Amino acid sequence: MGMTMTQKILAAHAGLPCVSAGQLIEADLDLVLGNDITSPVAIHEMDKMKVEGVFDKDKIALVLDHFVPNKDIKSAQNCKCVREFAYRNEIANYFDVGEMGIEHALLPEKGLTVAGDVIIGADSHTCTYGALGAFSTGVGSTDMAAGMATGKAWFKVPSAIKFVLTNRPAKWISGKDIILHIIGMIGVDGARYKSMEFVGDGIQYLSMDDRFTIANMAIEAGGKNGIFPVDDVAKAYMQEHSKRPYTVYEADEDAEYEETHIIDLSALKPTVSFPHLPENTRTIDEVGCLKIDQVVIGSCTNGRMEDLRAAASVLKGKKVAKGVRAIVIPATQQIYLDAMEEGLLKAFVEAGAVVSTPTCGPCLGGYMGILAENERCVSTTNRNFVGRMGHTSSEIYLASPAVAAASAVTGKLSSPEEVCA
Repeated sequence: MGMTMTQKILAAHAGLPCVSAGQLIEADLDLVLGNDITSPVAIHEMDKMKVEGVFDKDKIALVLDHFVPNKDIKSAQNCKCVREFAYRNEIANYFDVGEMGIEHALLPEKGLTVAGDVIIGADSHTCTYGALGAFSTGVGSTDMAAGMATGKAWFKVPSAIKFVLTNRPAKWISGKDIILHIIGMIGVDGARYKSMEFVGDGIQYLSMDDRFTIANMAIEAGGKNGIFPVDDVAKAYMQEHSKRPYTVYEADEDAEYEETHIIDLSALKPTVSFPHLPENTRTIDEVGCLKIDQVVIGSCTNGRMEDLRAAASVLKGKKVAKGVRAIVIPATQQIYLDAMEEGLLKAFVEAGAVVSTPTCGPCLGGYMGILAENERCVSTTNRNFVGRMGHTSSEIYLASPAVAAASAVTGKLSSPEEVCA
């Protein structure tokens, strides 16, 4: 029996000729990631292990992004813990204020993730790097500690679901609409501990930013990882951003998949996830008149350049509706600078939005956009659980940057076609 793309990567890193679904393996790691919330826990676990140093100071990335710049004493103490650990162990890829960005946008931008890698991160959205043809998945802080100490991790080899993407998507359809459609179709546990492998002629029409978004939200369907084939688009991205060599793995023709889903991208409409689960999706023409209080455009899911361009194309020359707070968060310092030079930040500010330094901030209910009782927010983030962004009675509607921007203009959940006719 042949192997899937994910299984081939895991076999190579376990030093095995082949692996099969359900098999327990120990694999070598190419990168171990932590942030300002999860890293302190891992660091304290390493102290208990009485480990001297880390397995490789070049294969660990520590990114301060969730509560940075620090919002309170506790977050400052967490960052101090990570900072001192990074300096003490001479961690090469340590990113603090002035250099930081949202981790899952920053690492590919810095060339730290490439095709064929095995990557673990103490953050559930570490599955983002599958967009480049890597096996990447989120783990707990204890596993992060073991990974930093040994350079290895145990995995149960996942079975796989194949998603065949066909045809060209319409103008306002982005990676966010595609993955929300998929989650709505299979549910939040539809891919539980499975590899979500994306193939098909429709991939050629998806930018890297689209692919990062889709892979990022594989976890919202319960997936162990999401992964894309390494085509010319992915190769060009890696050549631009990274000096590291990469390895291209392809699924065998006789690879076994538990399910196969065919998705016609040309038939998709802008899609919104209603409270309180990402699977609760509706197309934009099914939402009715739903007034909102806040819009957030950013996060590790949708804070990249194409996301900001889409939002700016809707907002430019218009005004945010009275009574609506619009918050824009570029995902990295470089994206912030590029958006400034393109005039996107000017368009946001002139429209009545505010622009923040890179941070996860409001996505996890941290800061920079907490919701009050009964408030509604259209957000380009990845989760809309009860109380995720603030008060337990608040509501989060997940959407693409274009839909979020259009909603900011009208003051209600809206299609970009409504304001860009």
